Amino acid sequence: MATWSEVIESAPEFAADAAALFGAHKHKTIATLRKDGGPRISGIEMELVEGEAVVGMMPQSLKARDVRRDPRVAIHSGSEDPDNANPTAWPGDAKISGRAVEVADPAKAAALLKAMGAAEEVAGSPVFVLDITEVVVTRVAASAEYLDVLLWKEGQVRQMRAQ
Repeated sequence: MATWSEVIESAPEFAADAAALFGAHKHKTIATLRKDGGPRISGIEMELVEGEAVVGMMPQSLKARDVRRDPRVAIHSGSEDPDNANPTAWPGDAKISGRAVEVADPAKAAALLKAMGAAEEVAGSPVFVLDITEVVVTRVAASAEYLDVLLWKEGQVRQMRAQ
C-alpha cells in the first residue's frame, strides 16, 4: 500500500496524468461496502494534497459508516462524454483503490481539510487518507481501435489494452 507521494515518486508522469484527471472535476464517485457486503456508490470530494489522497465525509453518513466497518474503497474521477466523431479527444478517466484510513489526530485532520479548501464549518468531520493499492488511467488509443489502460500497482506502471 502507498501514499500519493509514493505514486508520484515511482511514476511521476503517470501521477501527473492521473492528478489532472482527478482534478478536472470537483465531484467524484466512491464505492464502499455495505454492512451486508454489497456495493454502495456515493458522491465524494477527493483532493490530492500534502502527498495524500484525502476525502472528508459527514460524520453520520452511510459511506463513513461503511469505511469504518470495512475500509476498502474505490474512487472514480468525473468523466467527460466522448465525442463520437473524434473519440481520441476524450481526456480519459482515472480510478484509485485502496483502504480509507481515518486521520485520528484532530490537528492533522483540520490541516488536511484546510488544504482541501473545505469550509470552516466542516471542522470535526471525519477525514480519511487512502492507503493506495492501485491507480488506473484509461484513455482511447491514438488509433481509436482500443482503450489504453495504464495501471499503477506496487510502484510500477503496466500498460494494457481493452477492446
